[in-house]
Amino acid sequence: MDRLAEGKRVFDIEIEALQKTRDALDETYVQILDLITNCSGKVIVTGMGKPGHIAAKLAATFASLGTPAFRLHPAEA
Repeated sequence: MDRLAEGKRVFDIEIEALQKTRDALDETYVQILDLITNCSGKVIVTGMGKPGHIAAKLAATFASLGTPAFRLHPAEA
């Protein structure tokens, strides 16, 4: 398979994954958004290992958008 075809195949895989995620969204998604945006305290995200890195990034993103948040390592909880 040439590099162009392989690149297009990767995009097709990612597009399909995004479509499946979109199709799985329901009212729970809206409830989660409401909980986060209406939180009167801080949003705490947690994770260990790679999910911990994602949690740190998520907390930083929330904080930069005006929602106070921090990452808590599960072993320190």
